[in-house]
Amino acid sequence: MSEIFRHPEPVTLSDEDLRLYVDFMDVLAEASAAVINPLFRTNLAMENKQTYDFFDPVTEADKGAEAAIRKLINEHYPDHGIFGEEYGEEIGKSPLTWTIDPVDGTRAFVLGLPSWGTLVALHDGARPVLGMLNQPFMKECFIGAPQIGLAELRNASGTTPLHTRDCGSLSNASLTSTHPSMFDTEPFKDTYETLRKSVRQEGFGGDCYAYGLIALGTHDLVVENTLSAYDIQALIPIIEAAGGIVTSWTGGPADLGGAVIAAGNAKVHAEALTILSQAA
Repeated sequence: MSEIFRHPEPVTLSDEDLRLYVDFMDVLAEASAAVINPLFRTNLAMENKQTYDFFDPVTEADKGAEAAIRKLINEHYPDHGIFGEEYGEEIGKSPLTWTIDPVDGTRAFVLGLPSWGTLVALHDGARPVLGMLNQPFMKECFIGAPQIGLAELRNASGTTPLHTRDCGSLSNASLTSTHPSMFDTEPFKDTYETLRKSVRQEGFGGDCYAYGLIALGTHDLVVENTLSAYDIQALIPIIEAAGGIVTSWTGGPADLGGAVIAAGNAKVHAEALTILSQAA
């Protein structure tokens, strides 16, 4: 996987080109929403990937949305690479790669909970430079591109700038993670327990939407383990453009997945990293 994202000659995008890709994200959001929304809160058939110890479903919404996104990328940018959850890797001639999680939070999706979203990132061969979290049922789209200072939530009411909040310290922070099984084994179990006891409030669930809430400034910290690149890449530019930080548990790049921490401000990130680095 790292080969598609670590190119020896990353692309340096102009601001103008990046804005064109931002516009293209709108096209991808519309196309994927047209597939997903009619299937949400229906009696949808599902398969179990059995990727983890818990139920890991995939549905027609996942497959159809990714197929629609891939079709548009191949039509508009045939030289670009693609890395998606459902249909894998297409190596492109360009170092630019589109990373897709068509329905991040499929377990929430099949339960009828609106914490899922469509994640799309553009990776330049060194890092993700543009990210989108689209929640089409709630008509909310988070967009982030740090290079051009773009951090926005777009919804039916208009456009809202995204800014993370400063809760002061870890002891005042809110913490979420998608599922407790991420921390079932040592050394992750005890380390996460220490972190959990260090915050003001904590819980599970939220999926990708919890990261969007960090960017929106209503949440402070997401800590996860066993992520794939498609789970996190779109969320990195959104949070960073809003003023937050996303790294691995060792403080390094998080774009390849694994053990990840996303925080709204540097102090909370540093305090949480001090605890998490013991297990990294």
